[in-house]
Amino acid sequence: MSQGSVLALIPAWNEEAYITPIVEATGNQLPVLVVDDGSTDETPSLAAAAGATVVRHGKNQGKGQALVTGFNWALEQGYQAVLTLDADGQHDPVEIPKFLDAYQMDLGDLIIGRRDFHQMPFPNRFANPIGSRLLSIALKQRIQDNQCGYRLHTRRLLEALDLKKTGFELEVEVVIQAVCMGMRIGWVPISTIYSTGKVSYFHPFHDSRRFLGMVWHAYQCRRRIDRSEKP
Repeated sequence: MSQGSVLALIPAWNEEAYITPIVEATGNQLPVLVVDDGSTDETPSLAAAAGATVVRHGKNQGKGQALVTGFNWALEQGYQAVLTLDADGQHDPVEIPKFLDAYQMDLGDLIIGRRDFHQMPFPNRFANPIGSRLLSIALKQRIQDNQCGYRLHTRRLLEALDLKKTGFELEVEVVIQAVCMGMRIGWVPISTIYSTGKVSYFHPFHDSRRFLGMVWHAYQCRRRIDRSEKP
């Protein structure tokens, strides 16, 4: 496996305080695409100056849509895998080799970073393991960390996905579709970083309701598979 066949994709929205060191550290290991999701600050120019290729949305469309834009760009350019990480410093580029090693060992079509929930601040310390447990029950497969955006996606997976979501749910949607298509999920341990000082955009009631909708979708998908497998 050549590192040149793997693209690092960083969705970004108003991340001028963090984007430069993230792009530089990532770019030392992989080619970098930043999808700027309608930033009103200097994020796109700083990303380009740090060495990234930048694709811009004219207006903010949500992290999910930024990821879809990046996935499509990577497929068009012929990349064989896409590593995604956030622009706000919560994913340490130093850990990229963990994903590349797992990819080289063919540990999964989707390789996800596994964080330590005990090191998370409230309410994530409770919400994340509960969410992962609910999704695991719905899919009848253990999902160790459903929300982590530090992931490696193979081309095989990306070509098969039919993504509809535009917000944070897209990352859950990817997990659901991967499981329902019978693709393998691998896991690598990563650092749990919540010290960047960035304000969270999580809305407990609204986002929890949306996540529960995704769990219901996962349950229905699993039921369809179970029925199709019955003699």
